Amino acid sequence: MDIEQALLEQVRSLNPAQQQAVLDFAAFLRHKVPMAVKEPIPGLHKDIPYWMADDFDAPLPDEFWLGEP
Repeated sequence: MDIEQALLEQVRSLNPAQQQAVLDFAAFLRHKVPMAVKEPIPGLHKDIPYWMADDFDAPLPDEFWLGEP
């Protein structure tokens, strides 16, 4: 059995609402544009100012992990 036959067999076993959902999803997949893979651009953000806190590497307090105020 090829994939088309297997797909038809599965779709035929669904109720009309489920078949519509499958149809909608298939239409979505047909129109979905794949994301293009872009090459990195060296130095693209070199002029953006940033800073790092002096205590960046310090352990976080238990309140942070436990969600306590």
